[in-house]
Amino acid sequence: MYQTDWEQVSRIYEEGMATGFATFETTAPTYEAWDKAHIESCRLVAEENGTVLGWAALSPVSGRCVYGGVGEVSVYVGAESRGKGVGKALMERLILESEEAGFWTIQSGIFPENKSSIQLHENVGFRYIGRRERVGKLHGVWKDNLLFEKRSAKVGVS
Repeated sequence: MYQTDWEQVSRIYEEGMATGFATFETTAPTYEAWDKAHIESCRLVAEENGTVLGWAALSPVSGRCVYGGVGEVSVYVGAESRGKGVGKALMERLILESEEAGFWTIQSGIFPENKSSIQLHENVGFRYIGRRERVGKLHGVWKDNLLFEKRSAKVGVS
């Protein structure tokens, strides 16, 4: 993903926000803020004829060195491209790139209402590990978050 993709990427992010169950964020950040928060080697866009259909990226879960191989997944598919395999293709590629970058665990926090994201994560090998109850508020309403993770079969096993 490049800065030149940001206009389309942020539009897709805003479409996800509009669902009310994709993120606790309520406005898309600037590219500069997004760039600082995400790992440079694990950023992807799915594109067709110059149009971004979806995107995926990793952000660090902590600044502590012991968590250096643990990343948090963001994956968003444009409203017009949902249900067409774009999310799965992005996730499969993100898993490969995360392992190449040395990540042994990638995780996602998903709202319980986001059934398609839960299914996507399960379809690419993530496992449900727990529920964080009332972990944050969105538009004044406390929301739970389901935690899913995928451990690498290649990295961190020795």
